[in-house]
This record gives sequence, structure tokens and C-alpha cells, in this order.
Amino acid sequence: MTRALSLRRYLLAGILLPVALLVLVNSITLYRQALAAVNTAYDRTLLASAKSIGEQLDVFGYDDAAVLRATVPYAALDTFEADNQSKLYYRVSNTRGDLVSGFEDLPVWHGTIPIKSAYAALVDFYDARFRDQDVRVAVLLQPVASDTGRGMAVVQVAETLQLRRTLTRKILFDFLLQQLLLVAVIALVVVLVVQRATRPVRSLSKELQARPEGDLTPLESAGAPRELLPLVEATNEVMARLAHLLEHQKRFVRDTAHQLRTPLAVLKAQAQSARRGDVGPDQALQEINDTVDRATALANQMLSLAKVEQLRQQGEAPVTDWAQVMRTVALDLSPLIADKDLDFEIETQPAPVRAHQWMLSELSRNLLHNAIKHSRAGGPLAVRISAGQGAAALEVADSGPGVAPELQPRLFQPFSAGDVRSGSGLGLAICHEIVRALGGSIQLENRMRRNHVEGLLATVRLPLAENGD
Repeated sequence: MTRALSLRRYLLAGILLPVALLVLVNSITLYRQALAAVNTAYDRTLLASAKSIGEQLDVFGYDDAAVLRATVPYAALDTFEADNQSKLYYRVSNTRGDLVSGFEDLPVWHGTIPIKSAYAALVDFYDARFRDQDVRVAVLLQPVASDTGRGMAVVQVAETLQLRRTLTRKILFDFLLQQLLLVAVIALVVVLVVQRATRPVRSLSKELQARPEGDLTPLESAGAPRELLPLVEATNEVMARLAHLLEHQKRFVRDTAHQLRTPLAVLKAQAQSARRGDVGPDQALQEINDTVDRATALANQMLSLAKVEQLRQQGEAPVTDWAQVMRTVALDLSPLIADKDLDFEIETQPAPVRAHQWMLSELSRNLLHNAIKHSRAGGPLAVRISAGQGAAALEVADSGPGVAPELQPRLFQPFSAGDVRSGSGLGLAICHEIVRALGGSIQLENRMRRNHVEGLLATVRLPLAENGD
């Protein structure tokens, strides 16, 4: 089982890791920039020391025959050595590399003067190793002229890097100290902000955990942050659906227990009566068979009522042609139509609706079966399906006694069968639930002729599927 990632840790990692990476990159960049700045500053000092040495040179002879002479005491370099942290070495030679003065073991320069230089002098800087130490060397081509000659001297001044590195490390350390302090402040702010931002989530979690079992009342969203509102609304929608399902389940269990208790009690009484010999065997079996048939029909209808709710929760239904379903149902019930010798007429046109085939079949079967049951023998029975203006309509017109006014307000309530709609009272309730689940409407009205009821008209309207797909 994977461990859930903490939102607080996620935010901390998401903010602090990029900041730490940025600090690292900035530190490397700053170190290089500081080193370049320190080198520039100390290179100027090296150049100044080389010029100071060059000013103390004499020459005898001209050009290739010139002989250089230097009177440079090493003490002259003391002014350029800072805090005894760095050492300076120099070498003066002619253009052929012959030593004039200084440290003989300082390697002779064999480089070239840069074409573009930041200094107004013929100078070159490079890094080298001298006496097992890293040094920075400045090379100055110094023209020397006097009354006795003219020539060119090569002045090399090398400086150890301790002072440069010490200064660079100090700059870097001060910068890192500031950056670490900044990261610590950012981390503290992030922790406090995350703690504050996630407080509504923790409050919501505590509220849900503290609720008693079965409490599905909506959550309060008045004080919730805007980003949390979709979660609260979605949770309330889920809880509303759960409350509806639980209520439907309770009602189903309650109604089933209540309705099945009666036929079972009757069945037990009939069996006891048959055992005592109160009625003949044939009559007793017939009564038991009728009771079992009624109980079976009741159980099937209650299961159908429960299945409607189950299909409602399955999401978007496929597109089904209602006309084809109606014709199949009429064919299945044709023996009942023929048994009452009804003048049956059916007229359909394609009516695609978004519904499960079982729901359309159950709706059509209940309405048509009721119409057959209550039509007078040999009377007319008409079924018509039409489509237009965004709706599909089913009309079932029978030749029965119609609906009494006192029954009309509770026709679609479960177990409200009356004299006209005798039976379990679930048929129309099933139809009503199916129609409501499909977003349609159902209406029952008496067909009148000369102030007399000549039958009942059942009209169901369902939305047509968009573009018939």
C-alpha cells in the first residue's frame, strides 16, 4: 500500500528545492564573479609592481646590442605584499630570456601579448606553478631608454594566491550565510502559510470523522476557501446521492416486509384450512395457486421498482428506439389482446430516446397491460408513438371505466390500487419512477364523450436523443 504524500511536504519540497537549486547556482556564479573581480583588482597591483621595477632599469647600447642593468632590491616589493599572506617574486630579462635581475628559477615567459588589453601597457597575465605553489604572473614588456642606450625589458612578477583565495572564500561565505538565512526564512514562511492554508482541510476532515454513523447532512461551505468549494460541493453531491439511495433502500425494505407479510399470512391460513379439510382439495390448491401468483407478481414488481433506481445510478444510458421496443411489447402481450377480442390499433414512428431498453420495455409493458386489463371485451385499444419538437410521446387509449376523481391525486403512489386499478398498486408507481428517471412526464386523464367516460388516455413524454445518436 503506497503511502499518501503530505500536502505540506509536497509544498515544502516544491518551493524549497527550486530555491536551494537557485542558491547553489547563484553561489557558483558568485564565486566565479568574485574570483574574476579579485583577480582584476590584484592583477592591477601586479601590474603596478612590474611598472615599479621597470622604472628602475638602465640600458647601455641600442636595440639588439643593448645591455640592461637593474638595481631593484627585493625590499622594493614589500609594499605590494599584504599581511604576509602572499609572496611576490620577480624576474627581469631581455627579449632573449637572459636573466638581468630577480629569481633565476622563475620560468621564462614564452607567451604573446593580447591584441586587446584592458590596460594601457604591453602586459600579459597567466597562472603557473612556482616552488610548489600556485602563482599569478604578470608579464610587462617595458621599453627602456637613456642617454646611453635604448632597449626592451621583460619584467615578470609572480604572486602566490593565498590572499586572493582567502578574500574569495570570505565573499562566498558571507553570501552563503545570507542565502541560508533567506532559505530559513522562506521555509518558516512556507510552513506557516501551508499550516494556515490547510487548516480548512483539517477542519473538514475532523468534522467528517466526528459525525455519527448515518449522518449524511450537507457540509457547511460558507467559511470554506474558494479552492475548497468544489471539493465541498462534490462531497455534498455524493452524500445527497447516498442519502437518496439509503432512503430508497429503507423504503424498499419497509414496503417489501409490509406487502409480503399479507400474502404469506393468507397462504399459511389457506394451507391450514386445507389440512383441516374446511375446503375441498381442488379449491384449496386453486386458492393457494392464486395467492402464490399474486405474491410472485408483487415480488417481481417490487424488484422492478428497485431496478429502476439501480439503472438511474449507472450514468448515461444508450440510445434506444422506443417504437421498436413498443412493438416488441405489443407482440408479447398479443395473446391477452386476442383473449379479450380487443380492436387493437398501433401506430409508431422512429423515436430515439436515451434510455435503457429494460426501462422502456417495463414502462410500455405496464401501461399496455393495464390498458388490456381494464378495457371492455371487444372494445377499442389504441397505441401511438410519435416524435417531434424535441420529445417522443407514447399515447395508450383504452376503453375501460377510467379513473375515479378521488383516486387521481394518488395514482402514482406505491400500493395505492383502487377499484379501477386493482392489483398491487405498483404498476403505475413503476411507470412514474421510470419516467422521472428519464427526465420525462406522465399523465392520465379520462376520455370523455357526451359527459360519459369512454376510456382512459395515458400519455408519456420523453426527451428525444440529441441528433438521434
